[in-house]
Amino acid sequence: SPAATTPPPRRFTPVTPIKRPEPAKPDRTKRADDNRRQSGKLTVTRALADDDSARARSLAALKRAREKERRAHYSGGAQQREKQVRDVVVPESITVQELANRMAEKGADLVKALFKMGTAVTLNQPIDQDTAELLVEEFGHRIQRVSDADVEIGMEGEVDAPETLKPRPPVVTIMGHVDHGKTSLLDALRGTNVVSGESGGITQHIGAYQIKTKGGDTITFLDTPGHEAFSEMRARGANVTDIVILVVAADDGLMPQTIEAINHTKAAGVPMIVAINKIDKPEANPQRVRERLLEHEVIVEDMGGETQDVEVSALKGTGLDTLIEKILLQAELMELTANPDRPAEGNVVEAQLDKGRGAVATVLVRKGTLKVGDTFVIGAESGKVRALINDKGQNVKVAGPSTPVEVLGLSGVPLAGDQLTVVENEARAREVAAYRQEQATKKRTTAAPTSFEHMFSALNTKVIEYPVVVKGDVQGSVEAIVSSLNRISTDEIKVRILHSGVGAITESDVTLAAASRAPLIGFNVRPNAKARQLAEREKISLRYYDVIYDLLEEVRGEMAGQLAPERIETIVGRAEVLQVFPAGKKDKAAGLLVLDGIIRKGLAARLTRDDVIVSRTHIASLRRFKDDVSEVRAGMECGAVLQDTNDIKAGDTLELFEVEERARTL
Repeated sequence: SPAATTPPPRRFTPVTPIKRPEPAKPDRTKRADDNRRQSGKLTVTRALADDDSARARSLAALKRAREKERRAHYSGGAQQREKQVRDVVVPESITVQELANRMAEKGADLVKALFKMGTAVTLNQPIDQDTAELLVEEFGHRIQRVSDADVEIGMEGEVDAPETLKPRPPVVTIMGHVDHGKTSLLDALRGTNVVSGESGGITQHIGAYQIKTKGGDTITFLDTPGHEAFSEMRARGANVTDIVILVVAADDGLMPQTIEAINHTKAAGVPMIVAINKIDKPEANPQRVRERLLEHEVIVEDMGGETQDVEVSALKGTGLDTLIEKILLQAELMELTANPDRPAEGNVVEAQLDKGRGAVATVLVRKGTLKVGDTFVIGAESGKVRALINDKGQNVKVAGPSTPVEVLGLSGVPLAGDQLTVVENEARAREVAAYRQEQATKKRTTAAPTSFEHMFSALNTKVIEYPVVVKGDVQGSVEAIVSSLNRISTDEIKVRILHSGVGAITESDVTLAAASRAPLIGFNVRPNAKARQLAEREKISLRYYDVIYDLLEEVRGEMAGQLAPERIETIVGRAEVLQVFPAGKKDKAAGLLVLDGIIRKGLAARLTRDDVIVSRTHIASLRRFKDDVSEVRAGMECGAVLQDTNDIKAGDTLELFEVEERARTL
């Protein structure tokens, strides 16, 4: 009824008016403005004077009083407000306090409820989703589960509609054995000189280049250092390659790395074109190469197979046009397409820390178009494209599918093979990068599940660890070095990579190396001045390399040096004790019959009784009849005094051996 709803008239708390003391008559002698300024001030004397100058009641006090009255008035018909049912968003792990806030309940009530369930927790303790669900339902709310991994949703990008797809240039990776002319072939195709910038004629960095053919087609080439980098990228799911060119030298035939490259290509399921290089040499034998390829199930077209082969000479420029034709033919068969009109997705081919430009990544755009100003995520790094630089060193504004570009504006150095995804805003980019960083840290810090092998290897603590700190100029090389170093490890000595990173050697690297007395390996990088001083002070060995093979060889040698030399025993002879004679005051001499081999003075010997070693000793003196002799051969008898032992009995066996110490090799 309307009468019931209208509130009663408001009652005000009466406030007795207080008589304020009248201000004293101003002294006319003082200046008028002076006392006007003084009149309202509260002085100590005025404050302490116990007159009626009590202050009036404050506004806040009035409000409080009114509120109190109103509450008292309503309390007669105080109804319990009905409970609000909320949708509570619960992540994988949440603290009790935070859950209480989201449910708008008291934290203490939640703790009490958990206590009843048999779990004693404090307010700041995290609980899992299932426990949170029980609590939420206990308090009559609805739960909405969310996972941390939800930030990844939509990062893969939707599948493009067939009508949006347009042809794209093929991406060709050049592989093959060291010094078979991979980079020279690439130079001949590009018409420039890449080789001059390399150390020892061996490619150390992944290079990405684009060439325009005479017919106006574009082909993207990747030049990889060995196959570690290629397989590392593949291990991260970056199958960026469309076609592999296997370079084999006609005068050298198939070598270990060639076979490795064949296996990698097969594993990636990518078509292969064999380029038989160096056919200009007099000793070249391309037919032998084709025959050797048969062993590895690579059958060229001449022999009725699928694989195309081309005879080329990078030096003379022979057969290059045929090679390009075959690449384009293979690409045409594969019908390579991508949608250029969408946010870009791509993969990191190589990344490095540049002195003037910060972190720089060479990215191969797979689909979409990368533009300057795009916000992106690469692995656990995020950033905004500040500039794009093509393979000729020119600044470009956009990069379409199959285009390799250097991207500037990253927050850190990503790993080779990481995926680049353009996202809508910086907040999203940072969120995804932070989540991935957390996952990486978690993966690094959590202990691996224990297996029997682990338990036994933990018991076998004789394994020597060889700690190293590795710094390189680009990510691909660092990864190739780390994986190769891990492969050097044996059962007795193991490489332990304390830290590997990209960029110059810094003080923190030196400090880390100093803590474990580890050598610091710099690959194409140098330490800064402070790091150099610190290294000298701490006596840390700094090693600089520019060829991966040299680095591995030296580390292998160092590690072998850490192991104790191998002791190799050779049994020289065996003899039987026939009789024991006293010799001198304390010593005893053994009358021996040499069974086989030879007995020499000064040799190490083992005395065994019933196949149990009684003592280890040396032969102090050796006699035949009355004469001292240096050696006694098999089938002869002699007398021998053994050093530091008198426990000799007839029937014992004496075994003589030489110990040779040999330096270890891995």
